[in-house]
Amino acid sequence: MDICKTHENASKCSANAMECFMALSTQAQKISIATLCGLFGTLCIFENALVLYLIFSSPGTRRKPSYIFISSLALADILASIIFVCSFVNFHVFNEAGFSKETYLLQLGGVNTSFSASLSSLLLTALDRYISISRPSEYKLLMTQKRAWIALGVLWVTCATIASLPLLGWNCCTLNSTCSELFPFVDNNYLSSWICFIMVLLGCIIYAYTHVLWRAHQHVAYMEKHQVQVGKQNTRMRMDVMLAKTLVMVLTVLMLCWSPVLVLMVYSIFARLSNHLRKVFAFCSTLCLLNSMVNPIIYALRSKELYSSLRMVFSRFRRQLKASEESPEAESTHKSSMIET
Repeated sequence: MDICKTHENASKCSANAMECFMALSTQAQKISIATLCGLFGTLCIFENALVLYLIFSSPGTRRKPSYIFISSLALADILASIIFVCSFVNFHVFNEAGFSKETYLLQLGGVNTSFSASLSSLLLTALDRYISISRPSEYKLLMTQKRAWIALGVLWVTCATIASLPLLGWNCCTLNSTCSELFPFVDNNYLSSWICFIMVLLGCIIYAYTHVLWRAHQHVAYMEKHQVQVGKQNTRMRMDVMLAKTLVMVLTVLMLCWSPVLVLMVYSIFARLSNHLRKVFAFCSTLCLLNSMVNPIIYALRSKELYSSLRMVFSRFRRQLKASEESPEAESTHKSSMIET
């Protein structure tokens, strides 16, 4: 494509410029991306919807700030899956470039809002665990249900505002500045700022979890040294430590899935990307869906309350299925007895 030969032409805000960002050139690549997005997206929506159901169907979990934050994470992952799969497949697989700049930036803002809210929900959960283990006697006073919902409201509004900045005017077309190598119409300075925002969130999460695990290690060492008997406070401490370890697993998966994407984003700010790297970025982007898909699996395996609720749901489903299978047989037996009579 002639329009893609030079950086200056590729930065033009024309409809044809969007074709420069369609990195997939073969049918096999498009089928692979569509398959990955379809598989990860479908499983992600199903699993996170199940997590939301398990949390809000139980009075014991839906009132706890920890699970309120986890429900926010699940909701953000569902929205991210829907918006990301629809826009990503439509752009890279079906090569739809006929929509306007505003439509594209609106879709990108939805994806950024959802993924940012997902990461921010992890941060709130980390802070919740931080307060629980550092100030256990004041935890119920500091982390109330009302404050948890207020924190979530501030979180979502902040993420939506930051993600909407390109649509509101911070884009390379309006400012006549250098466009991103990875995203049409996106200003390089905005991309740098968004990456910094994500890095700050990750740094805060890592700090909170490091502190939680350090305090947990101290607590275990103290109990082993003084042979303290296990009581209610120690039981709660073990639950907090288990949830903290669960969320560390979530964070580890998050880092493994997001690191390739963030590294390529940072590289694109300082250097020109080849077509090969654009293809690599397209495939690495599907790892974000993989992260959203893996999170609920970790909850089911690590959270006793959610795992117990999940077993109850499956038991109830099996009973209903068994009853529906036995019902026709009973009806058939009744009819045959009537005929014999």
